[in-house]
Formats: sequence, structure tokens, C-alpha cells
Amino acid sequence: MNLTISGHHLEVTPALREYVLTKLDRVTRHFDQVVDINVLLTVEKQKEKERRQKAEVTVHVKGRDIFVEQANEDLYAAIDQLMDKLDRQVGRYKEKVQDHHHASAKRLDVPAP
Repeated sequence: MNLTISGHHLEVTPALREYVLTKLDRVTRHFDQVVDINVLLTVEKQKEKERRQKAEVTVHVKGRDIFVEQANEDLYAAIDQLMDKLDRQVGRYKEKVQDHHHASAKRLDVPAP
């Protein structure tokens, strides 16, 4: 699994990197077929004080890219909300990928009495 954590108008400190890694551990524990993860942390230069800190993540799994973004006035809160959203999306994708089809009774090889 390739992991990229980058910042835009922001220096990614070791504490911030460790926080993102611990949060991503929850997602990768649920679903182990993750190929690539890109995390972008941004401080936007907007006039409105709320929603200036933004976190985005793109998770590349086999057959699909899952993109989630979340903005908040606190970067750590944005990362928390982002990981909650990502966990739900990965869970939905995992359910969709799993084979829920069962062999029909006609196809089973059961000898007739």
C-alpha cells in the first residue's frame, strides 16, 4: 500500500502525520485490498473563518477510486469527520464487492433417493 500525505499552504508535522496514520488504520483494518492512499491537508485563504481547514483523501482500491473531502474550522476535527465518511464509503464498497450469490438448489449435486 502506498501512502502519500501532503499539505497545501501547510507543513505536515510529525504529529499531524501520526494522527492521520492512526485514523487510517481503522479503514485499512476493515478492508485490506487498498492499493494507494493520497491525503491532502489544506488551509484555505478564505475570508470566512469557519471551514478554512480542509482534508481530502483518495483511496484507490481494486476497480475503483473513493474520494472524500471534509472542511472544518479545526483540522483535527476535519480529519475525524473525513475518516468517518471514508469508513462508511469503504464499508459500502466492501459489501458491494462481496459475493452474496448462493448456488441454486437445482445446481447442487445431491443424489436422488
